[in-house]
Amino acid sequence: MNLKHLQYFRVLASLEHYTRAANQLYITQPSLTYAISELEKELETHLFEKQGRNVYLTKYGRFFLTYVDTALNELDKGIKELRELTSPYNGTIDFAFIYTLSPHFVPTMIQTFSTEEGNKNILFSFNQGNTKNIIQGLKDEKFDLAFCSFAEDEPDIDFLPLVQQELVIIVPYGHPLANHDYVDLKDTVNFPFVFFNKQSGIRPLIDSLFTKVGIKPKIVCEVEEDNAVAGLVSINYGIAIIPRIWLLNHFNVKILSIRSPLHQRFIYIASMKNKYLSRSVHRFRDFAIKYSKVHSLTKGNHI
Repeated sequence: MNLKHLQYFRVLASLEHYTRAANQLYITQPSLTYAISELEKELETHLFEKQGRNVYLTKYGRFFLTYVDTALNELDKGIKELRELTSPYNGTIDFAFIYTLSPHFVPTMIQTFSTEEGNKNILFSFNQGNTKNIIQGLKDEKFDLAFCSFAEDEPDIDFLPLVQQELVIIVPYGHPLANHDYVDLKDTVNFPFVFFNKQSGIRPLIDSLFTKVGIKPKIVCEVEEDNAVAGLVSINYGIAIIPRIWLLNHFNVKILSIRSPLHQRFIYIASMKNKYLSRSVHRFRDFAIKYSKVHSLTKGNHI
């Protein structure tokens, strides 16, 4: 069924006059007559009857008009809302990020973004998780963008390095290593570790560090997120390798820089390749890249 024919039908039903309806629609009267004729043929009924110069709806036309009005009104509503969603200045961004970024980095970024001209009507739906779950969420189209670790063997995901992040060792105060500010990883061989679990995006990097120095860590437990790691270390349950993050300032732990082995840890902005992203999502993505260049995650500028 031709959408324009339905729109022509509604206008003619309102004006009850072919010439006036054609003028309002900016088409010729024969074109309007043909469109209504084709619609009546498809429906196998008469929608209008003539009375002098005017036309009037038949009872079947009146019946059909209620459904046409509902359908076209809903369509107009959908078009309006879709334009708002895809506008660079409106819409909701489904955004996911790893736990590391939730206490400080992401809230500060969002606050800065929202105060810039043209961004106040852009809303966010926030989700947190580990990298594995976030990547699956991107594939399932639950998220538009994500901040996460790099994941191997994900050819459908576009990973762009966003910020570099330092890894440190944390120990409870009173621990034998707490007298130091720097440490070689090999010097931790005799101490038990609280580890991130294998679902965490940072776990492969931590494993590779121990492989480089040729030692096998004593893992007493594995957890999913940073608060749990820092909390367990603070009660002397073990020591841990963790990103140098803002929340560590709120735990009773000593932060030690890793002198050896050398390493690089990046947070990535991730999205599905060859998938449409709305203009507001592109707007935030561009902002995040520029923001992160200024707020790089160095020793003096933590997440």
